[in-house]
Parts: sequence; structure tokens; C-alpha cells
Amino acid sequence: MTLPLNPNMKATFPPPVMEARRWIEGVTFPPDRPLINVSQAAPMEPPPEELRAALAEAALNDPAAHLYGPVLGLPALRAEVAAQWSDAYGGDIAAGEVAITQGCNQAFCAVMETIAETGDEVILPTPWYFNHKMWLDMQNIACVPLATGPGLIPDAEAASRLITERTRAIVLVTPNNPGGVEYPAATLRAFFDLAQERGIALIVDETYRDFDARTGAPHDLFADPDWRGTLIHLYSFSKAYRLTGHRVGAVVADAERLAEVEKFLDTVAICPGQLGQIGALWGMRNLKQWVAGERAEILARRAALEAGFGRLPSWNLLGVGAFFAYAEHPFDLPSPELAKRLVTEAGVLLLPGTMFMPEGDRAGGCQLRIAFANIDAEGIGRLIDRLAAFRP
Repeated sequence: MTLPLNPNMKATFPPPVMEARRWIEGVTFPPDRPLINVSQAAPMEPPPEELRAALAEAALNDPAAHLYGPVLGLPALRAEVAAQWSDAYGGDIAAGEVAITQGCNQAFCAVMETIAETGDEVILPTPWYFNHKMWLDMQNIACVPLATGPGLIPDAEAASRLITERTRAIVLVTPNNPGGVEYPAATLRAFFDLAQERGIALIVDETYRDFDARTGAPHDLFADPDWRGTLIHLYSFSKAYRLTGHRVGAVVADAERLAEVEKFLDTVAICPGQLGQIGALWGMRNLKQWVAGERAEILARRAALEAGFGRLPSWNLLGVGAFFAYAEHPFDLPSPELAKRLVTEAGVLLLPGTMFMPEGDRAGGCQLRIAFANIDAEGIGRLIDRLAAFRP
């Protein structure tokens, strides 16, 4: 007997990172050419020792750390996010306008559940973050692609032509995953004005905000007294504090929206994990200089990768920033085939552009994403050497 299967789930593509990991199963990498894994951006090292000590202290001596907590997160962490974001963006955010989630992916899912239903439409710039697309597919919400062109910067005027009576939101990721580009403040303002004018939500995912190359606020949207009701902001603590396994994310939105988000979170996870939140709060209060050092290292790796592409004249670096580079390759091979051959013939694991584009989009077939954050400048040099030497 075959049990029933939700057709929306069946129609959703497999998790791309997990698919790519299967490409290296059974492959032997010689000692003089170990695998260079640039397929995923998650930090591969544990949090700094001081943060781990704070987690251990809480685990041993704080009984509440092992119990259910508030559905929308620890009040102290919500207040800290509100205060730091208000200062960073020049705005006025209340603690009651912050929710803590089990990672930023859950933040996106929770927010989207309050916005759209089956048959509605959401605009995603391409190349898109594949987990956003996967969730929309699971919910049978139509994903409307917004092509960004060679510069990978979306255009609000182009987006306006895609809005229909079924459009419920526009989603922007900056610094971008997978493209790496940092959206100009003027771009975000134009999208905010468009969303406000057309009565739809603007979701801004700033998971990688701590690694933006620019100084100062990347936009002024929270300084707008009318941000509530239009702007929804997403964040992840995973990258800045290496808390990937603890799954801690955040949503900033008006309190009315968060009352609906609470219903979703209570049903799915009841509450975010206590220890992860304790770690995030400790990090926010104590690791400012450490995070600045992490940012400086990522910017140095970015510079090394940009310089390295100078040795790949036939490649085209479309975007670079935060943890990612996004490039066009010069080979007469579809990017999925090329990515698999790079594993066995060059010892490099990366993701093809087809994983970030609509099915059948020709651009994805000549594009690749390189998640360079987990290899140092020397490793980036070896990566460039292998790409330069590869001959299909």
C-alpha cells in the first residue's frame, strides 16, 4: 500500500546542500589534493571559548535553561535586539516588536504563514535563496522571479510590473545569498516605497549584516516612522556567533504581526531553545570586538578571492560579499555537470547556479556559487589554482 503524499511536498526540489554532499560519497581525495568544500557558508568552528563557557554555566546552574520559555523568545534577548537595532539603524524599535525563532529559516516560514496562502504570489529576486523558494513551493504559493541582471541588484520599477492582485510580499536578502552583493540603501528605499504604495509586505533578510563591507547603517528604513505594517526584518545569530547548531534567529515586525507569528511558533516548536538564546544574548553583550575581528577576516578573504579572479580572465565574477561569490564559468558545460566534475577532477565542491534559479532559466546553467567564508586566504589561492587548471 502506498501512503498518500502531499503533492506540494513532492513537487519541492531536494535540499541543495544535501544533494551536493552526496556527490562526494565514495570519492577519495588524495592527501596532496584534499577536498576544498565551498558549498555551504555555515561556520565550521565552535563559538569562542568565552561564549561556550557562558553556555556551560547556564547548562549547569540555570534550571530555567532546560524548561519551556516564552514562545516569542526570552524578554532580555528581545530587548537587546530592539535596543541594538534601534541604535544601528537610527530607528525606534520596541522589545515587543522582536520575536526570537529557531533559526532564520523558521523566521521566514513563520512570517510567510502570516502573509500568504495557497494561490497567492511572492516576488523573489533571482538568483534566490533556495530555502525561501522551497517553503513557498511547500505551501503552494506562487514564486514570481525578478531577474536582477549582470549586477545582481534588483530593480523596484521592474518589480512593480510583476505585482498583481495576488501579490502579497517582496523578499530581499542583503548582503545577498547567493550573490554576495550588498544592496544600496536607495534600492531598499525604492522597494519599501513600492511595497507601501501597493499594500504588500517587504521582507528584508539581513542574515549577513555583520559582514557588510560598508560602515554605518546599510539603510534607513527603521528610521521611517511608518515602517510598521510594511517592513519585516529577519536576522540570524548563527553566522556572527557561530551558533549554527543552536538555531537562533529573529524577526522584527509590528506587534500585531508578531501576535500571528506566535501562533505558528507555538504550534511548530513551542519556544526557541533556551541555551541558544542565552548564548546569543551573551554574545550581543560581550563580543562586539570579537565580531569585528571576524568581519575583518571575512573582508580579507573577500579581497583575496577578488584578487584571485584576476587570474581567471575567462570567468566573470558577478557578485562577491559576505560569505559568497557568484560567478559565470567559461565552459561549454551546464553548471550541474560542471559542479560534479569539479568534485572528481579538481577536488572542489561548490553549487551550480541552477540551484538558485527557476527551472529552465538558461543563466543558471553557466553560473556557480562559491561559499568562501570557511577557507582562509591560502585556501582561496589553492581554490583559484584548481579552477585555473581545470580543463573539461
